[in-house]
Amino acid sequence: MIHYGATLDVARELVWFVARVLHTERRRRGTRRGRRALTPYWQAVLVLRWFRDATPLHRLAADHRISVATAYRYLHEAITALAAQAPDLHQVLRERHTRGDTHVILDGTLIPCDRVAATTIKTKGKNRGRIVHLWYSGKHRAFGGNIQFLASPDGFPLWVSAVLPGSRNDLSAARDHGIVGALTAAAGQGLRTLADKAYHAAGIGILTPFKKTAGQPPLNARQRVHNLLHARARALGERAMALLKTRWRALTHISLCPHRIGHIVQAALVLTHHEHHGRY
Repeated sequence: MIHYGATLDVARELVWFVARVLHTERRRRGTRRGRRALTPYWQAVLVLRWFRDATPLHRLAADHRISVATAYRYLHEAITALAAQAPDLHQVLRERHTRGDTHVILDGTLIPCDRVAATTIKTKGKNRGRIVHLWYSGKHRAFGGNIQFLASPDGFPLWVSAVLPGSRNDLSAARDHGIVGALTAAAGQGLRTLADKAYHAAGIGILTPFKKTAGQPPLNARQRVHNLLHARARALGERAMALLKTRWRALTHISLCPHRIGHIVQAALVLTHHEHHGRY
C-alpha cells in the first residue's frame, strides 16, 4: 500500500463549523466523552471529504482507521445534523421581502442516484395504468430524486426542498411541498416568482413564459419579447443548482438511499451558506 498526501480545499473555519454542529449533536444524544473513534473535528473532515470530492466510504474508513460501518454511521449522523440547520421556506421568503427583492426564481432538478427497483402505477397521460419505475425520470432518462429549489435574482441558492421520486414532475412536486401556496402568499406582498413552462398555471404570482398550444396561432411579438426577457431573468436561477453541484461533487451521483437525497442537498446548502458567511 502506498501512502500519499492530499489537500482538502475548504476553509478551516468551515471544518470547525461542522465540528461544532457535530459536537452539539453528540451532546444532544448524550454521547459520553472519549467513546467515539473520531473527534468531532476529524469526523467533520471525513464528512467534508465526502461532500467535496465524493470520496468512497471505504477509502475514508481506511484513511481514518475506522470500519466502513462506522464511516457510514458518522456520515449519516452529520448529514442529518447539517440538514436540520437548513432555512425554512417561509423564513426565506420573509427575508427576501424584507431585503426588497422583486422576485425569486423557482426551478427543479434531478439528483442522480443508483437504480432503484421500486415501481408505481402511472395515473396521468397516455400511459395511464402502466407500471413504471418510481425513481426513474423520463424527462432526464435517469434514476434520481426530484428536488425543488429557490434562487435569488442573481442566482444564489436560497432554499431546497425534501426529495420526491424522479417520476414526479416539477409542478406536482411543488404543490406537494406546499411551495405554490407559499409563493402565492408572497406574491400578495409584492415578491413574485419566475419559473419555467413546467410550472404553467401553478398559481397567481408565479410567472411563466407564454406557451404555444396546438391549434392556436403563433405567439405574437409582445409574447415573444415577454418570453425573451423572462428567460434572461430566469436563467440566472440555473446558476444556483450548478453552484451546489460543482462545489459539492457528492451531488453529481448519490449512492446512498434515495430517500436521503433531500437531506444531503439541504446539508450542502447549509455548507454553501456558511462559506458565503450569510451574505445572502
